[in-house]
Formats: sequence, structure tokens, C-alpha cells
Amino acid sequence: MNFNQINNVYFIGIGGIGMSALARYFHSQGKKVEGYDKTSTELTRQLESEGIKVHYEDKGLEVLDWYSHIDTLIIYTPAIPAEFGELKAFQEHHFNVIKRAKALGIISDEFETFAVAGTHGKTTTSTILAHVLNLTEEKCNAFIGGISTNYHSNIILNPESHRIVVEADEFDRSFLNLSPNYAIITSIDSDHLDIYGDGSHLIKSFNDFINLMKYPGTLIINSSIDLDQFEFENDLRIITYGVENRSDYRLHALKYENGRFYFDILGMADIYRNVEFGLPGQHNAENATAVFGLCIQLGVPEEIIRKAFAGFKGVKRRFDFRVRKEDIVVIDDYAHHPTEIDAFLRSVKKLYPNKKITVIFQPHLFSRTRDFMDGFADALGLADELFLLPIYPARELPIEGVTSEVLLEMVNLDDKEMSSLSTIVDTIKDRDNEVICILGAGDIDTIVEPISQLYS
Repeated sequence: MNFNQINNVYFIGIGGIGMSALARYFHSQGKKVEGYDKTSTELTRQLESEGIKVHYEDKGLEVLDWYSHIDTLIIYTPAIPAEFGELKAFQEHHFNVIKRAKALGIISDEFETFAVAGTHGKTTTSTILAHVLNLTEEKCNAFIGGISTNYHSNIILNPESHRIVVEADEFDRSFLNLSPNYAIITSIDSDHLDIYGDGSHLIKSFNDFINLMKYPGTLIINSSIDLDQFEFENDLRIITYGVENRSDYRLHALKYENGRFYFDILGMADIYRNVEFGLPGQHNAENATAVFGLCIQLGVPEEIIRKAFAGFKGVKRRFDFRVRKEDIVVIDDYAHHPTEIDAFLRSVKKLYPNKKITVIFQPHLFSRTRDFMDGFADALGLADELFLLPIYPARELPIEGVTSEVLLEMVNLDDKEMSSLSTIVDTIKDRDNEVICILGAGDIDTIVEPISQLYS
């Protein structure tokens, strides 16, 4: 497909984090960009302020009056139901209709591609990598699955650069549209079982992704992942990272001093002492170690990597400190899988060992809640106080017997209760709060600002 022959790009689900980045890219290329989304959000309003038209109702067949199928590309997110009126109209009238992942694959094929995959840590790791590469002479382009605090955007554009960083999403097997030169795999924990059915099919999909890498490729993979479960069809250079002794780049001696985080990296040829990093938590330090190892292999000067790490400000909704005072802390995080919640809360408890940890959590998807009910109960039990919100359904219909009330009963905590988006702010405002953690991937982000304002 030749995007040069396209004059109009229409997005169905333009407000998604990946979709909006693509919209911004095509807008920067001089295309006419418009789209639909279900609701007006801060992100869609930003798109409108940048000159991208957005509407919030399904126009159905009416949308056909706006475009010619000859020079128009339709991009949609898999979160849009198949019966959605505009999508059906474009498909039935033979417009060029593709998923977001295919568009990203076509764009990235023109670049030296750096892809970050994994069931956890993709967004933070890809943002760290983009930040480091953007400080080099070659710079980079990047499509990020979150809002970078350093760049206040989910996209980095440098038209003269031949490099691109992309997030390789395993949902809907989207990452099989990519053929990267370099790839990082952070983790492969069971998730998206509504798509894959079981863990073996998820692993096969990662295996397929690895075998799509261009020759000669370099794979940076967490040493906790068993390489024996893969069948490598191409000749790759494989470099491991993590906390295990066998790691090629090993995270060591993580410490917290005067509000900053430091660690050592025991590399393949050198030891890198007192690496300063802008985000807390062992999981974030491991993500940084993956990027450090890859960039050293690329020949990026150590001083540039260190400068980028020290100045890294994180990603919105990833260990995002919204209030950070002596007597009250509010942290917002996208964690929506038991492994992510466990890692997040253990990091918070290390930071604030003598403070009460209050968690507000909104489960995401009925199927994920069903599949990992025990894991959620164990992870949430690390809190001192828990407010559990109803399950955010996203693309799903309710599943009988799968509710937040059932999950709440399983959490081994005395101080726990059900709440809701409409009542939680009033519920907590008069409590004796010390550290408030707002967790989840649905629309729980709508309460982040109101809660933060209580303590500003």
C-alpha cells in the first residue's frame, strides 16, 4: 500500500492512545485527518486543537458522503465492534479499510525499527528507549502507547531520522504486522486469554513475532523467560537482561537516596556503577536495564544513556506521582494485571514502609477478572486499605458469577469495601489517608484529577 496516494485518513476510534498517535503522524504528513470516538476526552480535545476534526456519534451511511474511496484510507481499532455503522458502511462500499496495527506496520517498514513487546512494561520501556535514542545524533521517531511526560505526547517525530521506536502489542496479535530490526521482550505472562485461549497460544504468537525480525536482528529478552520454548527460524543475536546471575546485563544493588533511584548494571564487558534513573521500582529498573543493554550494543555513548536515564520523567499513568508531599502521596498507575499490581505495590511499600497504603482499583474486563481472580486477590492483599470499583467491561458483556463483589470477598484484608466512580472522591476525602494508589485501565482515570485536587 502506497500512503503517498492517500489524501484523506479517517479513524474509527481516534481517541485511543495508539490511534491518536497515528492520527498525529498522518496529520504531520499533510493528510486530511478526521475521525470518530465514543466520548470527548482530554486526548480528543487535544487532537481537535491541533486541527483534527473529531465527532462523537455513529454517522452510519452518512459518512460516505464525505469521502471518495479512491484516495481515502480508513483505520479502525479492534476495540470497535464489527456491527458499528460507520465501519460497516466503509467496508460494504469497498473503501480501503485496515486495522491500526497494519498501518503501523506499513509505516515502520520504511525505518530501522525498534520494537518493544511483552505483556507488561511495553509502554515504559519503549518510552525510555525513545528518550535515549532521541538524544543521539541520529535521533528517532516513536509511536508510544502512553503520554510521555518528557514530550507531553504519544508521538515523537524527526523527519530526517531513519529510526523508529514502536510498541509491539500482543493484543489481537497486532505485533505480527511488524518486522523489527531490534526487539525487546520484557515479559510473557498469561493475558488476553479471551483472544488466545491459553498460555501456549500466547507463547506461539511471541515466537511468530520473533521470527518476523529482519536479518541480522538483535533480540533483548528478559532472562526470566525460558528460551527453550521458542523455535528460532532466523539467525538472531540474543542478549538477556534481568536480575538473574546468568543475565548478560544484570540489574544489581538497586537503592533509593535523597529522592532519587540508583542501581548498578553488570554488563557483558563492563560494570556500570550508580546509574541514576527517574522512576522508582525494580520492574522499572529492569525495563531501564533492557534499554541500557540495547543502547550499549548499538554504540550509544554511555554518557548519553546516563543523561537520558537521569532526566527521564516517566509516562502518564505509569507510577505517576500526582501529589508528593510529606504527609500525603497520590500515585496513578495503569496496572490492570495481577503481576503488574503486585510489582507496583511492592515498590510502593519499599518507598513508604511506615505509611498506610490505600488502593482504589477498577478491574478491567470480565474475562481477565475471571481468569486471574486468585492472582488479583493476592496482589490486592498487599494494600492496607482497599476500595474496589465495578468491573470496567470495555468490549465485553458481563459473565455470570464474575463481579467485583466476588473478588472483594476473596481479598484477605479487614479494611476493604466496594465503591464507585461517582462516590469514591467523597468517600476518601475525610479519611486519614497517607499514600493513595489509583489503579486500573478503564475509565478510572476520570477520578485522578479530582482526588489529586483534594490535596493540592
